[in-house]
Amino acid sequence: MQLGTPESVGLSAQRLEKMTAWMERQVTSNRLAGLSAMIHRRGQNAYFNCTGQMDREAGKPLAEDTIFRIYSMSKPITAVAAMICYEEGHFQLDDPIAKFLPEFTEMQVWDGTPDVLNTVPAEGYITVRHLMTHTAGFSYEFMEATPVEAFYREHKISFNPGRQTEGGNDLAAITSRLATAPLVRQPGSGWGYSVSIDVLGRLVEVWSGQTLDRFFEERIFQPLGMTDTAFSVAADKVDRFAACYEPTSGGGLGGIGSQDMGIRKGEGIGLKLADAPADSKYLQHPDTFSGGGGLTGTIGDYGRFCQMLLQKGELDGNRILGSKTVEFMSVNHLPENKDMAAMGQPVWSESSSEGIGYGLGMAVVIDAATTQLIRSTGEYFWGGAASTAFWIDPAEDLFVVFMTQLLPSSFYPLRSELRVATYQALVD
Repeated sequence: MQLGTPESVGLSAQRLEKMTAWMERQVTSNRLAGLSAMIHRRGQNAYFNCTGQMDREAGKPLAEDTIFRIYSMSKPITAVAAMICYEEGHFQLDDPIAKFLPEFTEMQVWDGTPDVLNTVPAEGYITVRHLMTHTAGFSYEFMEATPVEAFYREHKISFNPGRQTEGGNDLAAITSRLATAPLVRQPGSGWGYSVSIDVLGRLVEVWSGQTLDRFFEERIFQPLGMTDTAFSVAADKVDRFAACYEPTSGGGLGGIGSQDMGIRKGEGIGLKLADAPADSKYLQHPDTFSGGGGLTGTIGDYGRFCQMLLQKGELDGNRILGSKTVEFMSVNHLPENKDMAAMGQPVWSESSSEGIGYGLGMAVVIDAATTQLIRSTGEYFWGGAASTAFWIDPAEDLFVVFMTQLLPSSFYPLRSELRVATYQALVD
């Protein structure tokens, strides 16, 4: 990526010192072991900084080429893969997924009885659009809101990369097991974070005739020069793989969508190792290619992905999607232009979901003022469970990528603070 001075793209070098100071405080206050941030505007990288350690136990400093677990920042990549298939005519957004995965033809839906898994028949089919907007009615096994999640855990319905012992481990087998689970709600009736994008990844395999890892590599990673992004960390790259941490108390993913999530502390409470690079499951090629959360990669690689989207589908002469397709993905696709709060999700991660809709594979700001955070209407974004984040702001011709490794992302309001540190440096 082309490097530029902050002033040449409307940022103040002096005011960016506040960003640097904020980053350093994350380490000195014991919130984070290490972190990296990139601000790209008007075709140039105006700011890049990394500080702290990628592996405190080994005493290894975080570097520009550090490899991170990006978790749900895999989702927009899977959505792009699906839209490549869309452009090739493999499906329409309102096609029932049962057209391609017949096991989803007759779904049952939890009837809402507390603590009891009573069901009623689904009133309609799950569509591809439902998958891409998290309105299909699925959930995640780590959540604890309904009896459906207990069913997931009991029947080993997890797309989390790893080794499972029953029923088959590949993406096709787990997707088929998912079809035996009741839905949390009727398809299309509400927004709920879920394994939908993992199912979308399985559909990419069906549409393309390739495994998801090969499709990603050939159609996205190679053309964009994302040389360090993959479902596992190669042996010759392990020395660049970051450790992952948790707070010493109060962590966990179970309440990530709850209004009672996470402790909001100004100072860090300490860190404990959650996943060491030397024996991480990411060193092995997974049985399950999780398009919803399985990828690892560097800040530079993800920056190239963001730059492609900001440039409406093209980077360095390689066109991944048509410009109109990117525009279509990055507008609100929730019914009646509703926000996520109106669709049943008042809080997500560390912020309110008022004023935020959902496009095809990523959240979309439909009313910046209503979100109560500094941002632009039309921005699209998402983040990962280990506190990574990105956003693309077409109005400002800007994107930001943030990498760190702290589970869960809701523990500190890092992303809100990062926004202030970024936008206060804009001067035109």
